[in-house]
Amino acid sequence: MKASRLGATAAVAATAVTTVVVLSSPAFAHVSVQPEGAAAKGGYAVVDFKVPNERDDASTTKLEVAFPTDHPLASAMPEPMAGWKIQVTKAKLAKPIEMHGEKISEAVSKITWTATGKGVEPGYFQKFPVSVGALPEDTDELVFKAIQTYSDKEVVRWIEVQEDGAEEPENPAPVLALSAASEDHHGSTTAEDASDDSKATEKTAATTTASADSSDTTARVLGVVGIVVGALGVAYGVLAGRRRTNA
Repeated sequence: MKASRLGATAAVAATAVTTVVVLSSPAFAHVSVQPEGAAAKGGYAVVDFKVPNERDDASTTKLEVAFPTDHPLASAMPEPMAGWKIQVTKAKLAKPIEMHGEKISEAVSKITWTATGKGVEPGYFQKFPVSVGALPEDTDELVFKAIQTYSDKEVVRWIEVQEDGAEEPENPAPVLALSAASEDHHGSTTAEDASDDSKATEKTAATTTASADSSDTTARVLGVVGIVVGALGVAYGVLAGRRRTNA
């Protein structure tokens, strides 16, 4: 009886240990995309493609990101990065899109980063920034399929699209979630916006300074007038006193 209980207890303990091991196993990281700030529909944003190195004996030396063709982006400008050669590939659009009153007949179809040095070494990750826009207004997300190449020639394809109600695929494609459209349709702050804000601030400061100078000048004038009036009052009092004495 006791032996049976001990056996059952051992089995439960073994099951518990196995469960803990499974639950505590780290989930494999994958290539992902996140905006710096907001990625609002109809606006512009800077997005980072985050690339972790999942290998202990090889570096990531190449990243290829395919841009969506169902919702093409007329503008996609990668940020220069030391140690990486960047190639932007464009393709003709089946249906031209309009941006700022102009018809755009081609859009970025792919951006490729190729390491000129060590790349992303084991134990590290790197972000690959891209300024994109205008973001579409008729979808809640954009799917970017990515291909990661290692120094040992291994290729990992992050191209599987998440299906509704299904478990996350083994190699999911990076997905950019879009937020509600902002009133100004500019999304992230641009250099032009920052310049306008700076000019407005300078104008406000100048107005405030001018107002303060005007108030200070008025106060000084009133002060001088008060002194003059006071002096006249004293003089009048002295003269009146002398007249009384003479009388």
